[in-house]
Amino acid sequence: MYHAGLILEGGGMRGVYTAGVLDAFLEKEIQFSDIYGVSAGSCHACSYMSRQPGRAYRVAVDYLDDPNYCGTRTFLRTGNIFGVDMLYSQIPNVLDPFDYEAFKKYPGTLHAVITDVDTGEPVYVKVKDLTKQMWAIRASSSLPLVSKSLVVNGHTYLDGGVADSIPIRKSIEEGNEKNVVVLTREEGYRKEPTHNIRLLKMRYPRSKAFVKQMANRHIRYNETLDFLEEEEKAGRVFVIRPKEKVNVDRVEKNKEKLEALYQTGLEDGRNAMAAMREYLEK
Repeated sequence: MYHAGLILEGGGMRGVYTAGVLDAFLEKEIQFSDIYGVSAGSCHACSYMSRQPGRAYRVAVDYLDDPNYCGTRTFLRTGNIFGVDMLYSQIPNVLDPFDYEAFKKYPGTLHAVITDVDTGEPVYVKVKDLTKQMWAIRASSSLPLVSKSLVVNGHTYLDGGVADSIPIRKSIEEGNEKNVVVLTREEGYRKEPTHNIRLLKMRYPRSKAFVKQMANRHIRYNETLDFLEEEEKAGRVFVIRPKEKVNVDRVEKNKEKLEALYQTGLEDGRNAMAAMREYLEK
């Protein structure tokens, strides 16, 4: 196992790229001591840590036609664009069983990144037992406006990407001198300002800090990308990202597009293996 950070960006269904990269890691039994998963990144980290290659991809594409999985009908019926019962109960416990025991035996730690709606600040939950902490994965993946907020112990949570989309600084702060970052956007991408501020103010009228975070999210995100570029040039971080523009929506229903993006991630992970190992072992 490498004593290093693995940072997994979110991006909804674009996360199948990450699923491919992680399956390439599983092929070579690559493990990291600290994994920071944001939104879809936290979901796919689970199957990686339970050593179930192909599972993250199956979960993403096998149920696209099921109205309980994701889409407009799911949202209108449940208030969640991604079906909570389907994703966090039916699939892991019945349809495509998750290996909870293997996850617990993973020698490193998963940090699920979530956003506290009341303060707008990021929260990093150390997930050790998914039978008790599945809520953290759900909270990390609950997209603003199209997901219900999750209330746990009096705190209200939503998507971790709002407060810390790419937690590279958190990993460094916690002592990881080596870091591998998996992004779901191509080089040169920059996030645009959100156009939903009015809707956000209406949906979260008591959460001014959260709305402010959403309004400024593109600034923090782009600053982090600039920081990553500097660190990458200096040889202090290793980045894996798509080489071409990703033509996959956050809630994508086209299976062919998703399969192609997964295969791209798998290939990119394999192709990066030698250089990544050299970086980690310096």
